[in-house]
Amino acid sequence: MRTTKKLCLFLLLATMPLISVSTLADNLRLGHIVPPPHIWHKVAKRFADNLQATTGGQDSVTIFPLGKLGGDVQLIDLLQSGAVQFAIVTAGSLSNRYEPMNAWFLPYEFEDVADAAAATQSPVAQRMLADLQPHKLVGLGYTLAGMRHVISSRPFTSLDDFSNKKIRAFPNRVFNDWWRDLHASPTNLALSDVSSALTTNLLDAVDVDLDIVVGLKMYQQAPYLTLTNHMAFPGVMVASATWWQGLTEDRQKQVMDAFKEAEAWGFEQQALAEVKNLQLLKDAGVTVSQIPKSEFKPVADEIVAQYTGENPVIAEFYQQFHQ
Repeated sequence: MRTTKKLCLFLLLATMPLISVSTLADNLRLGHIVPPPHIWHKVAKRFADNLQATTGGQDSVTIFPLGKLGGDVQLIDLLQSGAVQFAIVTAGSLSNRYEPMNAWFLPYEFEDVADAAAATQSPVAQRMLADLQPHKLVGLGYTLAGMRHVISSRPFTSLDDFSNKKIRAFPNRVFNDWWRDLHASPTNLALSDVSSALTTNLLDAVDVDLDIVVGLKMYQQAPYLTLTNHMAFPGVMVASATWWQGLTEDRQKQVMDAFKEAEAWGFEQQALAEVKNLQLLKDAGVTVSQIPKSEFKPVADEIVAQYTGENPVIAEFYQQFHQ
Protein backbone atom coordinates (compact mmCIF):
# COMPACT_ATOMS: atom_id res chain seq x y z
CA MET A 1 0.00 0.00 0.00
CA ARG A 2 2.80 2.37 0.95
CA THR A 3 4.63 1.50 -2.29
CA THR A 4 1.49 2.27 -4.30
CA LYS A 5 1.12 5.69 -2.63
CA LYS A 6 4.76 6.50 -3.32
CA LEU A 7 4.32 5.51 -6.96
CA CYS A 8 1.22 7.70 -7.30
CA LEU A 9 3.05 10.66 -5.72
CA PHE A 10 6.03 10.14 -8.03
CA LEU A 11 3.79 10.07 -11.10
CA LEU A 12 2.01 13.24 -9.96
CA LEU A 13 5.27 15.13 -9.42
CA ALA A 14 6.69 13.86 -12.69
CA THR A 15 3.74 15.21 -14.69
CA MET A 16 3.55 18.62 -12.96
CA PRO A 17 6.06 20.38 -15.28
CA LEU A 18 4.17 19.09 -18.31
CA ILE A 19 0.88 20.37 -16.90
CA SER A 20 2.33 23.80 -16.13
CA VAL A 21 3.78 24.17 -19.64
CA SER A 22 0.96 22.70 -21.67
CA THR A 23 -2.31 23.51 -19.93
CA LEU A 24 -1.98 26.19 -17.29
CA ALA A 25 -2.04 29.89 -18.05
CA ASP A 26 1.30 31.44 -18.93
CA ASN A 27 2.38 34.95 -18.05
CA LEU A 28 4.80 35.61 -20.88
CA ARG A 29 7.31 38.41 -21.38
CA LEU A 30 8.26 40.22 -24.58
CA GLY A 31 11.02 42.80 -24.86
CA HIS A 32 12.15 45.24 -27.54
CA ILE A 33 14.23 48.43 -27.78
CA VAL A 34 11.86 50.96 -29.43
CA PRO A 35 9.36 53.47 -27.95
CA PRO A 36 5.63 52.62 -27.77
CA PRO A 37 4.63 54.74 -30.81
CA HIS A 38 6.94 52.64 -33.02
CA ILE A 39 5.45 50.01 -35.33
CA TRP A 40 7.40 47.20 -33.64
CA HIS A 41 5.63 47.92 -30.36
CA LYS A 42 2.28 48.02 -32.14
CA VAL A 43 2.98 44.65 -33.77
CA ALA A 44 4.00 43.26 -30.37
CA LYS A 45 0.71 44.49 -28.91
CA ARG A 46 -1.27 43.00 -31.79
CA PHE A 47 0.49 39.67 -31.30
CA ALA A 48 -0.18 39.73 -27.54
CA ASP A 49 -3.88 40.44 -28.10
CA ASN A 50 -4.10 37.68 -30.74
CA LEU A 51 -2.47 35.13 -28.46
CA GLN A 52 -4.67 36.00 -25.52
CA ALA A 53 -7.78 35.72 -27.70
CA THR A 54 -6.80 32.42 -29.33
CA THR A 55 -6.02 30.79 -25.95
CA GLY A 56 -9.27 31.97 -24.42
CA GLY A 57 -7.48 34.36 -22.08
CA GLN A 58 -5.12 31.72 -20.72
CA ASP A 59 -1.95 33.34 -22.02
CA SER A 60 -1.06 36.95 -21.32
CA VAL A 61 1.98 38.75 -22.70
CA THR A 62 3.58 41.66 -20.86
CA ILE A 63 5.51 43.93 -23.22
CA PHE A 64 8.65 45.78 -22.11
CA PRO A 65 9.52 48.58 -24.59
CA LEU A 66 12.51 50.91 -24.81
CA GLY A 67 15.07 48.36 -23.67
CA LYS A 68 13.57 47.95 -20.20
CA LEU A 69 14.79 44.35 -20.19
CA GLY A 70 18.07 45.36 -21.84
CA GLY A 71 19.34 45.95 -25.34
CA ASP A 72 19.42 43.37 -28.12
CA VAL A 73 22.44 41.53 -26.66
CA GLN A 74 20.80 41.22 -23.24
CA LEU A 75 17.48 40.19 -24.78
CA ILE A 76 19.14 37.40 -26.74
CA ASP A 77 20.83 36.16 -23.56
CA LEU A 78 17.47 36.18 -21.74
CA LEU A 79 15.82 34.31 -24.60
CA GLN A 80 18.53 31.67 -24.67
CA SER A 81 18.13 31.06 -20.95
CA GLY A 82 14.32 30.98 -21.13
CA ALA A 83 13.95 33.96 -18.78
CA VAL A 84 12.09 35.85 -21.56
CA GLN A 85 9.78 34.09 -24.00
CA PHE A 86 9.71 36.62 -26.86
CA ALA A 87 11.64 39.57 -28.21
CA ILE A 88 11.74 41.72 -31.31
CA VAL A 89 15.46 41.85 -32.09
CA THR A 90 17.03 43.87 -34.86
CA ALA A 91 18.32 41.88 -37.80
CA GLY A 92 21.51 43.91 -37.39
CA SER A 93 22.16 42.46 -33.94
CA LEU A 94 21.28 38.94 -35.05
CA SER A 95 23.87 39.27 -37.82
CA ASN A 96 26.59 39.15 -35.16
CA ARG A 97 25.55 35.54 -34.57
CA TYR A 98 24.22 34.72 -38.02
CA GLU A 99 26.01 36.59 -40.81
CA PRO A 100 23.34 36.19 -43.56
CA MET A 101 21.05 38.64 -41.71
CA ASN A 102 23.27 41.35 -43.17
CA ALA A 103 21.56 40.66 -46.48
CA TRP A 104 18.73 42.95 -45.36
CA PHE A 105 21.00 46.01 -45.24
CA LEU A 106 22.47 46.07 -48.71
CA PRO A 107 22.02 49.66 -49.96
CA TYR A 108 19.10 50.34 -52.30
CA GLU A 109 18.04 46.70 -52.28
CA PHE A 110 14.39 47.71 -51.79
CA GLU A 111 12.35 50.60 -53.12
CA ASP A 112 10.04 50.87 -50.12
CA VAL A 113 8.47 49.04 -47.17
CA ALA A 114 6.06 47.10 -49.41
CA ASP A 115 9.01 45.83 -51.42
CA ALA A 116 10.84 44.70 -48.26
CA ALA A 117 7.65 43.14 -46.88
CA ALA A 118 7.31 40.94 -49.96
CA ALA A 119 10.92 39.82 -49.46
CA THR A 120 10.18 38.56 -45.93
CA GLN A 121 8.03 35.78 -47.39
CA SER A 122 10.69 34.55 -49.80
CA PRO A 123 12.19 31.07 -49.27
CA VAL A 124 15.59 32.54 -48.39
CA ALA A 125 14.13 34.92 -45.79
CA GLN A 126 12.17 32.06 -44.21
CA ARG A 127 15.28 29.89 -44.19
CA MET A 128 17.09 32.62 -42.29
CA LEU A 129 14.47 32.30 -39.55
CA ALA A 130 14.92 28.53 -39.39
CA ASP A 131 18.69 28.94 -39.21
CA LEU A 132 18.38 30.73 -35.85
CA GLN A 133 17.56 27.41 -34.12
CA PRO A 134 21.22 26.52 -33.34
CA HIS A 135 21.39 29.80 -31.40
CA LYS A 136 18.48 28.69 -29.16
CA LEU A 137 16.14 31.09 -30.94
CA VAL A 138 12.93 30.34 -32.83
CA GLY A 139 12.28 32.83 -35.62
CA LEU A 140 8.55 33.50 -35.84
CA GLY A 141 8.69 36.19 -38.52
CA TYR A 142 9.57 39.77 -39.34
CA THR A 143 8.40 43.26 -38.53
CA LEU A 144 9.58 46.25 -40.56
CA ALA A 145 10.50 49.72 -39.44
CA GLY A 146 10.46 52.40 -42.09
CA MET A 147 13.19 52.88 -44.66
CA ARG A 148 16.36 54.59 -43.45
CA HIS A 149 16.89 58.33 -43.92
CA VAL A 150 19.07 61.02 -42.34
CA ILE A 151 17.89 63.64 -39.88
CA SER A 152 20.34 66.35 -38.93
CA SER A 153 20.93 69.59 -37.05
CA ARG A 154 22.05 71.32 -40.28
CA PRO A 155 21.09 70.87 -43.95
CA PHE A 156 22.58 67.95 -45.90
CA THR A 157 21.95 68.59 -49.59
CA SER A 158 24.84 66.85 -51.33
CA LEU A 159 27.15 63.89 -50.87
CA ASP A 160 29.98 66.21 -49.84
CA ASP A 161 27.95 67.35 -46.83
CA PHE A 162 28.46 63.94 -45.18
CA SER A 163 32.25 64.24 -45.24
CA ASN A 164 33.76 64.05 -41.71
CA LYS A 165 30.35 64.37 -40.09
CA LYS A 166 29.50 62.34 -36.98
CA ILE A 167 26.46 60.24 -37.86
CA ARG A 168 24.71 58.01 -35.36
CA ALA A 169 24.54 54.69 -37.16
CA PHE A 170 23.28 51.32 -36.03
CA PRO A 171 26.25 49.34 -34.64
CA ASN A 172 26.55 46.87 -37.47
CA ARG A 173 29.27 46.11 -39.98
CA VAL A 174 27.26 47.06 -43.09
CA PHE A 175 26.17 50.39 -41.62
CA ASN A 176 29.74 51.21 -40.59
CA ASP A 177 31.12 50.31 -44.02
CA TRP A 178 28.42 52.36 -45.73
CA TRP A 179 29.08 55.57 -43.80
CA ARG A 180 32.87 55.23 -43.83
CA ASP A 181 32.80 54.75 -47.60
CA LEU A 182 30.78 57.97 -47.77
CA HIS A 183 33.60 59.64 -45.76
CA ALA A 184 31.42 60.17 -42.69
CA SER A 185 32.20 59.07 -39.14
CA PRO A 186 29.69 56.42 -37.96
CA THR A 187 29.07 56.80 -34.24
CA ASN A 188 27.64 54.18 -31.91
CA LEU A 189 25.30 55.82 -29.44
CA ALA A 190 22.25 54.58 -27.54
CA LEU A 191 18.95 55.91 -28.89
CA SER A 192 18.17 57.42 -25.50
CA ASP A 193 21.29 59.62 -25.77
CA VAL A 194 20.78 60.83 -29.34
CA SER A 195 18.65 63.92 -28.66
CA SER A 196 21.07 65.36 -26.12
CA ALA A 197 24.04 64.58 -28.40
CA LEU A 198 22.39 66.52 -31.21
CA THR A 199 21.79 69.46 -28.90
CA THR A 200 25.42 69.55 -27.73
CA ASN A 201 26.86 68.97 -31.22
CA LEU A 202 28.36 65.60 -30.28
CA LEU A 203 26.39 64.34 -33.28
CA ASP A 204 25.75 65.99 -36.61
CA ALA A 205 23.11 63.59 -37.92
CA VAL A 206 21.28 60.32 -37.36
CA ASP A 207 20.73 57.39 -39.74
CA VAL A 208 17.18 56.50 -38.73
CA ASP A 209 13.65 55.47 -39.68
CA LEU A 210 10.84 58.02 -39.40
CA ASP A 211 9.01 56.04 -36.70
CA ILE A 212 11.93 56.64 -34.34
CA VAL A 213 12.20 60.30 -35.36
CA VAL A 214 8.53 60.83 -34.53
CA GLY A 215 8.45 58.56 -31.47
CA LEU A 216 11.43 60.24 -29.79
CA LYS A 217 10.72 63.71 -31.27
CA MET A 218 14.25 63.92 -32.66
CA TYR A 219 13.10 66.63 -35.06
CA GLN A 220 13.05 69.09 -32.16
CA GLN A 221 16.87 68.95 -32.05
CA ALA A 222 17.40 68.04 -35.71
CA PRO A 223 14.98 69.95 -37.95
CA TYR A 224 16.48 68.85 -41.29
CA LEU A 225 15.45 65.61 -42.99
CA THR A 226 17.30 64.21 -46.00
CA LEU A 227 15.30 61.52 -47.75
CA THR A 228 17.93 58.94 -48.73
CA ASN A 229 15.84 55.75 -48.52
CA HIS A 230 19.13 53.86 -48.47
CA MET A 231 18.28 50.72 -46.48
CA ALA A 232 15.45 48.66 -45.05
CA PHE A 233 15.45 47.90 -41.33
CA PRO A 234 13.69 44.70 -40.23
CA GLY A 235 13.24 43.38 -36.76
CA VAL A 236 12.80 39.68 -36.14
CA MET A 237 10.24 38.29 -33.71
CA VAL A 238 12.03 35.48 -31.92
CA ALA A 239 10.92 33.06 -29.24
CA SER A 240 13.06 31.30 -26.69
CA ALA A 241 13.84 27.80 -27.97
CA THR A 242 14.16 26.68 -24.33
CA TRP A 243 10.55 27.69 -23.73
CA TRP A 244 9.28 26.70 -27.19
CA GLN A 245 10.45 23.11 -26.93
CA GLY A 246 8.27 22.63 -23.86
CA LEU A 247 5.10 23.46 -25.79
CA THR A 248 2.79 21.01 -27.48
CA GLU A 249 2.48 21.23 -31.27
CA ASP A 250 -0.97 22.78 -30.84
CA ARG A 251 0.41 25.51 -28.58
CA GLN A 252 3.26 26.18 -30.99
CA LYS A 253 0.76 26.60 -33.81
CA GLN A 254 -1.32 28.99 -31.71
CA VAL A 255 1.71 31.17 -31.10
CA MET A 256 2.82 31.07 -34.73
CA ASP A 257 -0.68 31.87 -36.05
CA ALA A 258 -1.01 34.76 -33.58
CA PHE A 259 2.19 36.31 -34.87
CA LYS A 260 1.59 35.69 -38.57
CA GLU A 261 -1.60 37.75 -38.45
CA ALA A 262 0.22 40.52 -36.56
CA GLU A 263 3.11 40.35 -39.05
CA ALA A 264 0.86 40.94 -42.09
CA TRP A 265 -1.06 43.67 -40.25
CA GLY A 266 2.21 45.37 -39.33
CA PHE A 267 3.44 45.48 -42.92
CA GLU A 268 0.24 47.21 -44.03
CA GLN A 269 0.36 49.67 -41.13
CA GLN A 270 3.99 50.59 -41.75
CA ALA A 271 3.39 51.31 -45.43
CA LEU A 272 0.70 53.79 -44.33
CA ALA A 273 2.88 55.18 -41.53
CA GLU A 274 5.64 56.14 -43.96
CA VAL A 275 3.29 58.67 -45.57
CA LYS A 276 1.79 59.80 -42.27
CA ASN A 277 5.14 60.30 -40.52
CA LEU A 278 6.57 62.34 -43.39
CA GLN A 279 3.55 64.63 -43.39
CA LEU A 280 3.74 65.00 -39.59
CA LEU A 281 7.36 66.10 -39.85
CA LYS A 282 6.58 68.60 -42.60
CA ASP A 283 3.71 69.99 -40.50
CA ALA A 284 6.13 70.32 -37.57
CA GLY A 285 8.33 72.59 -39.67
CA VAL A 286 11.05 70.10 -40.60
CA THR A 287 12.93 71.07 -43.76
CA VAL A 288 12.86 68.12 -46.18
CA SER A 289 15.38 67.65 -48.97
CA GLN A 290 16.51 64.81 -51.21
CA ILE A 291 19.86 63.78 -52.68
CA PRO A 292 19.63 61.88 -55.98
CA LYS A 293 20.14 58.14 -55.60
CA SER A 294 22.63 58.26 -58.45
CA GLU A 295 25.13 60.11 -56.23
CA PHE A 296 25.19 57.18 -53.79
CA LYS A 297 25.24 54.45 -56.44
CA PRO A 298 29.03 53.94 -56.76
CA VAL A 299 29.40 53.34 -53.02
CA ALA A 300 26.24 51.23 -52.92
CA ASP A 301 27.54 49.00 -55.72
CA GLU A 302 30.82 48.46 -53.85
CA ILE A 303 28.99 47.43 -50.67
CA VAL A 304 26.74 45.03 -52.56
CA ALA A 305 29.68 43.45 -54.38
CA GLN A 306 31.62 43.04 -51.14
CA TYR A 307 28.87 41.32 -49.14
CA THR A 308 27.43 39.16 -51.89
CA GLY A 309 30.96 37.99 -52.63
CA GLU A 310 31.60 37.04 -49.02
CA ASN A 311 28.49 35.02 -48.20
CA PRO A 312 26.48 32.71 -50.52
CA VAL A 313 23.21 33.18 -48.60
CA ILE A 314 23.52 36.96 -48.88
CA ALA A 315 24.22 36.54 -52.59
CA GLU A 316 21.19 34.28 -53.03
CA PHE A 317 18.96 36.70 -51.14
CA TYR A 318 20.08 39.70 -53.20
CA GLN A 319 19.97 37.94 -56.55
CA GLN A 320 16.37 36.81 -56.13
CA PHE A 321 15.33 40.47 -56.49
CA HIS A 322 18.04 41.66 -58.85
CA GLN A 323 18.37 39.10 -61.63
